[in-house]
Amino acid sequence: MLGEIKGINEECGVFAVWGHKDAPQLTYYGLHSLQHRGQEGAGIVASNGEKMQVHKGPGLVSEVFKKGEFERLRGEASLGHVRYPASGSDNGFADWQPLLIRSETDSMAIAHNGNLVNANGLRHQLESQGSIFQTRSDTEVLAHLIKRSVYPRIEDKLKNALTMIKGAYAFAVLTDNQLMVAQDPNGMRPFSIGRLGEAYIVSSETCAFDAVGAEYLREVEPGEIVIFDEEGMHSEYFTNATSRVLCSMEYIYLARPDSNLDQINVHSARKRLGKELAKEAPVDADVVTGVPDSSISAAIGYAEEAGLPYELGLIKNRYVGRTFIKPSQELREQGVKMKLSAVRGVVEGKRVVMVDDSIVRGTTSKRIVRLLKDVGAKEVHVRISSPPITHPCYYGIDTSTKEELIAANHSIEEMREMMGADSLRFLSIEGLIKGIGRDTDEPNGGQCLACFTGNYPTEIYPDTLHPHDKR
Repeated sequence: MLGEIKGINEECGVFAVWGHKDAPQLTYYGLHSLQHRGQEGAGIVASNGEKMQVHKGPGLVSEVFKKGEFERLRGEASLGHVRYPASGSDNGFADWQPLLIRSETDSMAIAHNGNLVNANGLRHQLESQGSIFQTRSDTEVLAHLIKRSVYPRIEDKLKNALTMIKGAYAFAVLTDNQLMVAQDPNGMRPFSIGRLGEAYIVSSETCAFDAVGAEYLREVEPGEIVIFDEEGMHSEYFTNATSRVLCSMEYIYLARPDSNLDQINVHSARKRLGKELAKEAPVDADVVTGVPDSSISAAIGYAEEAGLPYELGLIKNRYVGRTFIKPSQELREQGVKMKLSAVRGVVEGKRVVMVDDSIVRGTTSKRIVRLLKDVGAKEVHVRISSPPITHPCYYGIDTSTKEELIAANHSIEEMREMMGADSLRFLSIEGLIKGIGRDTDEPNGGQCLACFTGNYPTEIYPDTLHPHDKR
């Protein structure tokens, strides 16, 4: 994916194992499958029922776990995390997850995918009551709420804490004798349960089940806490006010094509988005190409519907490494040059339809149009398999401020001129809902469309907003 230079960054991926003798090793392989969800840090906590050990650090999973780490990561339960810091600044080791909290009576590890929109207010409240925070992560807010709860059962402590937080979250909490996972009342982040023999697996995406040979069981439901202990798996709900509003960007861009979200294959959904786009925005052209990797499925769908050949007009260099994760404007420009190249033999003299999944700042699209024209493309028609992104996401995806979003500040014609395309069209909201095709009576097809419409499924607190967005 081009997230690090494109302007969309997935915040995190969570993977947990309960009841397997090789739990830490399985978690390592699971995190490899979730690497696209976070490339800045990784960590694993392992528990043998009496003691928890942690290893975490910056970089890719393979960089963090090089050798010898599993000698001390032993136990039949483990919790892993890959991270991209979408909320706040990075505080180094302390902020990398899972967070491991030790006390005189017990230990607890927490990992989180998402973003709490009232974290700052809760942090101030807790600090005024004597809590001392060690990280800048909103994940630690939940840890303090759990620890301060007066309920005797850990499940009730967690339930009480979850009623106080707002936003999008998929939490996993590991104790000495339990693994608990929870989903926010709107179910905005994906979270699935699998089975491997007698062991249970929980993952941010189902593609990780395939990596470890696990069988998919079901999704974690909105407002649900699923508990794994010596008695097996059982669940409780911390609220009845639930409504599934899964992030639509998971289907469009974030999730791996081989994952299933609510039993809908991501690749198939993206192909349908491409087909809907071809119906809404046809153009006389000779060839269709997709921006690797996340846009290829939509480009294939567009080509099939339009009756045009699909070709690899753009090639991704997979050996650049992580040089361009830091999102400065200059590095985004250079990152596109190093990560992508156009194939002259495919596009020279041709009218090209370039299909991409989204436009955030417009930097990448402008550069790709130039790449194609530099190798002789006669025309470049840009087709985007999502609606224009006009509002920031506050739920765990880094889509910048409204001031930086090109579609929030320019018309489609202005954007077309800025990127040098011969035409530019976006998929409609209706086409998006139809293309994803979730079988539900929920409004908007049971999807969060906030970044396209500005209609957020939760209250957005003033201290959550970027200063530019408070105007």
